[in-house]
Amino acid sequence: MGRSLNEVIAALPVEEQAAIDVRYQALKQEVEGLRELREITGKAQADIATALNIKQPSVSKIENQADMYLSTLRSYVEAVGGKLELMVKLPKRPAMRIHHLGDIAPTVRAPKPIRAAKQHHG
Repeated sequence: MGRSLNEVIAALPVEEQAAIDVRYQALKQEVEGLRELREITGKAQADIATALNIKQPSVSKIENQADMYLSTLRSYVEAVGGKLELMVKLPKRPAMRIHHLGDIAPTVRAPKPIRAAKQHHG
């Protein structure tokens, strides 16, 4: 019969066991997707639906989407009790956090230019 993963790790030198543990702890800080994030926080899809004022099947759809608006992701993360932070990593530069994006940007904006109404020619 084969050995378990724990048995294999226990047979390794202490330094390798420590390196494996460090990597394991780092991986525990990552999640595969929104469903796992929700489960970690102990929330049900119904809880998220109530917080977002949507129906439960819509929560399932959000959790299975491969692409979504950041505003949707932000709302979802806030519904599980978190805060979304957007980090940008560029080569040869330290990571940067984007604080204002789209609808969360400060409300100071230049007035829109007034355009003359277009005339339709038939």
